[in-house]
Amino acid sequence: MPGDKNTVAYTHVPVKRLRNIGIIAHIDAGKTTTTERILYFTGRQHKVGDVDEGNTTMDYLPEERQRGVTIVAAATTCFWDYEGEKYRINLIDTPGHVDFTAEVERSLRVLDGAVVIFDGKVGVQAQTETVWRQADKYNVPRIGFVNKLNLIGGDFYKSLESIKERLSPNAVAVTLPIGLEHDLHGVVDLLTRKAYFYDPEEKLTLTEGEIPEDMKDKVEEYRNILVEKIVEHDDKLLEDFLEGRDIPVKELKRVLRKAVIEGKLFPIAGGDSRTAVVRLLLDMIVEYLPSPLDLPPVKGVNPKTGEEVERKPLDSEPFSALIFKVVNDVHVGTLSYVRVYSGVIKPGTYVWNSTKNIKERLSRVVLMHADHREEAPELRAGEIGGLVGLKNSVTGDTLSDPEHPIVLESIQFAEPVVFASVTPETKADAEKLGDVIQKVMLEDPTISFKVDNETGQTIIGGMGQFHLQIWKERIAREYGVKFQLGEPKVAYRETISSEAEGEGKFIKQTGGRGQYGHVILKVEPLPRGSGFEFVNAIKGGAIPNEFIPAVEKGVKEAMQSGVVAGYPVVDVKVTVFDGSYHEVDSSEAAFKIAGSLAFKEAAKKANPYLLEPIMKIEVVVPEDYLGEVTGLLHSKRAQITGTEERAGLQVIKALIPLSETFDFANKLRAATSGRGDQYMEFSHYEKVPAQVLEKILESGKSQS
Repeated sequence: MPGDKNTVAYTHVPVKRLRNIGIIAHIDAGKTTTTERILYFTGRQHKVGDVDEGNTTMDYLPEERQRGVTIVAAATTCFWDYEGEKYRINLIDTPGHVDFTAEVERSLRVLDGAVVIFDGKVGVQAQTETVWRQADKYNVPRIGFVNKLNLIGGDFYKSLESIKERLSPNAVAVTLPIGLEHDLHGVVDLLTRKAYFYDPEEKLTLTEGEIPEDMKDKVEEYRNILVEKIVEHDDKLLEDFLEGRDIPVKELKRVLRKAVIEGKLFPIAGGDSRTAVVRLLLDMIVEYLPSPLDLPPVKGVNPKTGEEVERKPLDSEPFSALIFKVVNDVHVGTLSYVRVYSGVIKPGTYVWNSTKNIKERLSRVVLMHADHREEAPELRAGEIGGLVGLKNSVTGDTLSDPEHPIVLESIQFAEPVVFASVTPETKADAEKLGDVIQKVMLEDPTISFKVDNETGQTIIGGMGQFHLQIWKERIAREYGVKFQLGEPKVAYRETISSEAEGEGKFIKQTGGRGQYGHVILKVEPLPRGSGFEFVNAIKGGAIPNEFIPAVEKGVKEAMQSGVVAGYPVVDVKVTVFDGSYHEVDSSEAAFKIAGSLAFKEAAKKANPYLLEPIMKIEVVVPEDYLGEVTGLLHSKRAQITGTEERAGLQVIKALIPLSETFDFANKLRAATSGRGDQYMEFSHYEKVPAQVLEKILESGKSQS
């Protein structure tokens, strides 16, 4: 039988029996429901939480329970007995809403494996593709579970085909469902040829039995497909297979595990995650997803020498860990979530923040269970937990042994695409806002705050309107600071389309020492998404080396407010190649101003233009509304890229400017009598059309 419940309190296990996994999916596919059943079957909790009832363990924020939506990644630890050995599973339940995709990003950065949940009624959805790409980026091995097969329209085979077509041709079924839709009552394990049944009413107990007669041919068909896929990854098994020899299940599982860890195969199971089939999913997590020992040692850079170094997941190695999340906990203050890659960390000890080159003292080590904390005597190599007491360390920082420093790859987050003004409700709220802002930005790197120099107004930026609304509610609840959000604004950018040169000269004579800085530079466009590149091409000492950083600083400051409409400038290469200085009057301040003036002059000559964020949108509607919704999209400057049928509905895929989306949801509801649904995520930046630019510039004038 599949693994049994385990109610043993926290304990260490050998690193080979450790699994660090994430649950990832499109919104509403059943991630949190699956996680709640995992916690129940592992004995971590004795009552099954329900999203609809708002009593789940992992969705613990009031904003999550009210909406039935995961907002923050929640971590927990549980144990599972498999073939007589205890396995520890560190599990992170991630959000499915695109506005909180940073929570998925930071989780996948530190996890060793992932379970991808699919909605069996529709198969692969837009955010599924996004999280799959994020997992590809970090080379995270995956298994899949097609959920909700008990509902009308649930179809394992269609979902499997959509996974193969849209995600990977190397997805392969390892179980088949017994029964259809409301008659679903079990699964067949293809490798072992065993059938498992549960009572449709009770659902929480599995009974082993015979494969239904009418399924035997299909089981053999899909088992042959699975075996063929497996043996391709082992010469000996391939030879046995081609010669018709029977291959032991143990050998097939060994090679399948190896192929999963190498990212070459993706086993897909299916069923209803509210039932005991989650026991089989737990077995799959243990069988096929890697321990830290199964993956290559983590690599980093020695900050003292600049050389690449690596750390193996062993307690005997020097300590190294990555902070992947920081939260402001009302009970303990700053709580830093870490993945320990090597060595051991204990409470009350000092650690070296090798990213910032500072020493930090941690007071406590804890294990997380959603919003609850359990004291731990230590964290060992490969483990995930929380550190209390770090004052200056932030998300993406590396902690290490001071004698053996290492800086690990950090975490890159997307830039905000939506902004709104913040108007505090009272004077007291306004006074407290500054401190709160710093805490929020520490916790969520995709939230930004800035003060508009012209109006003095505070501006909040985020990944979408929902993102900003959630933080507004959380700030009011957690910090007692209330404010109103203004109309959402688009995060436009500026760039250039040609090369140009600019000269900046700052000369100021006063009664005493004067100021002198003189810079000549060239600007060139870079490919979209490249950012900023600065090159020092000064020869012959025209500008002394000690003033070059000041020139770069001046250029960067000038780039914060472009010459078209005052938006930040991106994707530009700046080369400083000439200038002059005064032995007495030159200073860093003078060269900073000269650098800024030179950049602005060059940018004006380089055919600058405005960029707008373009969103990828999927609109799901009944066929009767297809024409009307297509017309609505065209009226919003959308470019339709394709349509497809999914679960009896029409899916329209398009690219749409973010500025056109703020009232789109309301108009879609009106056009479809509330039957249309939409999903949106950031795609890229694109040049603003001339007629739209005129409106933006006019709008800017009217507000100034």
